[in-house]
Amino acid sequence: MDLFDYMRKNTMETEAPLASRLRPKTLDEVVGQQHIIGKDKLLYRAIKADKISSIIFYGPPGTGKTTLAKVIANTTSAEFTQINATVAGKKDMEEVVKSAKDSMGMYGKRTILFVDEIHRFNKGQQDYLLPFVEDGTLILVGATTENPYFEVNGALISRSIVFELKPLAKDDIKILIERAVYDKERGMGEYNAVIDADAEEFLADIADGDARAALNAVELGVLTTERGSDGKIHITLDVAAECIQKRAVRYDKTGDNHYDTISAFIKSMRGSDPDAAVYYLARMLYAGESVTFVARRIMICASEDVGNADPQALQVAVAAAQAVERVGMPESQLILSQAAIYVACAPKSNSCTNAIFHATESVKRQKATVPSHLQDSHYRGAEKLGHGLGYEYAHDFPKHFSKQRYLPEELGDTRFYEPSENGYEKEIAAHLKWIRE
Repeated sequence: MDLFDYMRKNTMETEAPLASRLRPKTLDEVVGQQHIIGKDKLLYRAIKADKISSIIFYGPPGTGKTTLAKVIANTTSAEFTQINATVAGKKDMEEVVKSAKDSMGMYGKRTILFVDEIHRFNKGQQDYLLPFVEDGTLILVGATTENPYFEVNGALISRSIVFELKPLAKDDIKILIERAVYDKERGMGEYNAVIDADAEEFLADIADGDARAALNAVELGVLTTERGSDGKIHITLDVAAECIQKRAVRYDKTGDNHYDTISAFIKSMRGSDPDAAVYYLARMLYAGESVTFVARRIMICASEDVGNADPQALQVAVAAAQAVERVGMPESQLILSQAAIYVACAPKSNSCTNAIFHATESVKRQKATVPSHLQDSHYRGAEKLGHGLGYEYAHDFPKHFSKQRYLPEELGDTRFYEPSENGYEKEIAAHLKWIRE
């Protein structure tokens, strides 16, 4: 390292963004992700023992993918090299491979190659790495925000362990916010700042699992807020909202406002008011509600309140739920809006809901036997027991219908499903009337 490299390194350590300065240096400093780095977990043991094999970290921004790579860099005895797939070319990779071979040949040391944004590598670039990962020249540590099973070469995947990082919990982000404000060594502690409890709560909530977003807001707040009469910089709720460019909506994802808003959202869809439905949807998303939670409620409403009055409503809702998992915010708001409005405008029927509730009550109340002609006739000895005898295959009859009994005898002519006259269920009702009569 020459003098210029030394000066640049020192400058980066002191002038780097807060989120970078606060990055943990040891495994025990890492906050969150206990499902993969808890003390009894494979990754924790592998890092502590310096026995890392090729791995890929997959998860949303700000969840600690690069952080874990840096922790590995600080604890491993292997050579550690980092490249970013957005700017690295084949020449860069050739230099890494050459250096790795030299290190192995001269010192017997393996090389860990950290590839940030690995999904940005094209197939040819990923294929180039494969033989060197295969023969142990390189230990690959990749990081990606995209599903690696879609975006990374299958051969690389098969030679790696994929660890999925989850959005950080609100309490985890609170810990990081407090480190940011009060840590004098790597945080903003020298500025003599304090953060109000409601501001901390708001930032932890609105960050939606992204630690970097919360830390950037803290840094901006401390650097741009004038000192109070007591000589301290006060990060209030208004300052926090201004720094993260979101108004502090009165909404707690675990409190009354959460349940009141989601209740109003569902009742608006059930009540066929698309304007109210999309308003409550916007309110939830603006406050940082999980898109997957909202998508689940739309799917439930599509089945519970629309049902067979418009069978397509459930298809729209399920497609929306799958789409938001792939797309993420902010684009997911468009998908959820389409689904919520469709469900709100669809004709309504809760006949399917009533049917399963009534059937369940019947199961609880009364014991009933499956009719013998409906019982399985394929196993050995079934015919001697009379199982399946007399069953009429519906497709052998006119209009593919045979008037035989399907309900247990004990239930008589009980009706569980009574279709409404709304939407497509009107057609179902007419067809069912013909069948039953």
